[in-house]
Amino acid sequence: IDDLAEIDYSLNSLPAVFQPYIDLDLKGIVYPAGNYTVPPYVAAPFTIPDQSDSMLYLAFSEYFFQTSSFAYYSAGAFNITITEETCSYFNISTEIFGSIIPEVAKYSVTPYPVMLKLMATEIPLISLQQDSFTLEIQGSLEVFAVLPDSTTQSLFTMNIAANTSIALNIFDQKLMGSLCLNRLQFSLTHSNVGFFEISLLENILSYILQTEVIPSANAKLSKGFPLP
Repeated sequence: IDDLAEIDYSLNSLPAVFQPYIDLDLKGIVYPAGNYTVPPYVAAPFTIPDQSDSMLYLAFSEYFFQTSSFAYYSAGAFNITITEETCSYFNISTEIFGSIIPEVAKYSVTPYPVMLKLMATEIPLISLQQDSFTLEIQGSLEVFAVLPDSTTQSLFTMNIAANTSIALNIFDQKLMGSLCLNRLQFSLTHSNVGFFEISLLENILSYILQTEVIPSANAKLSKGFPLP
């Protein structure tokens, strides 16, 4: 697929040949690149509804997407660092955070660039629907001040629960997706600047995730999964 994951489309059994059609039972397992550890899921059998409008029908089970989530989680794909240099729309700094949270302004009188470290803390959960699937992501976000000597100082850490949906389509012999952020929840877990109401940060953090993380994820999803 890419430098993080690969797909095994080998046959589970011999092709089943019938008069009107042929059934191919493919594995459809996604592994972290170079790591063929068996994913912690069980593939449930399923059948494709009887249809005859097309020459080829291809069905993906929830297991396929679960192993995709596991593979990319294991490869660290859900761990993202956002810095002043990589932030496209505005420069994130302690001055901006201090204008929203008085505790940050008191803690960091001198304005410094800010670095955000976002990581998934659990394997994202997949729930498959007809033309899309939901992805529930549990993660943490740590906010650092970047000092002049390039060292970092942790300001605060929070938990994040994100509900997303991915719409699916097939184009150019690839399975492609488009990610949409449905809901975000934040909770403060640790602070070196003192306690503050996390609701003060929800708008700016949601904006950063919508403008930085979602477009980056969609750029990767637009490359698609090769079909067998």
